[in-house]
Amino acid sequence: MKTHLPKVNLNERKWHLIDADGAVLGRLAVQVADLLRGRNKPVYTPHLDAGDFVVVINAAKVRLTGSKETAKSYMSYSGWKGGEKYVTVEQLRARQPEMLIHRAVKGMIPKNRLGRQLLTKLKVYRDAKHPHAAQKPESLPAAA
Repeated sequence: MKTHLPKVNLNERKWHLIDADGAVLGRLAVQVADLLRGRNKPVYTPHLDAGDFVVVINAAKVRLTGSKETAKSYMSYSGWKGGEKYVTVEQLRARQPEMLIHRAVKGMIPKNRLGRQLLTKLKVYRDAKHPHAAQKPESLPAAA
């Protein structure tokens, strides 16, 4: 018995547009991660990149539930002694709201070469303007 491996046609990749205005961050990130991996397609294979491009607009208007706006924090480490920096969601939203969605999606995809390749297909913008009109992205409703 042989394992069937589907051929992934790179020319069949679609562009999806998701408006994050009022969407809950975690639910939105799951939806985006599934589209990036291609889990909505019959040719999905865990070790292949069968996913589509995803454009997320209005990242500054994404919603977090509970008290995460002030209580949740993100840590970055420079590699030096005492080089830890903590940033709350409130501070990150003021400076780089795109990173909220980017980091949430990054945590939901594989931590390897495939995951880094998948992240290049994610485009996040803080407001409704984006430079991908020529690709004719099809609009999808954000997960409720």
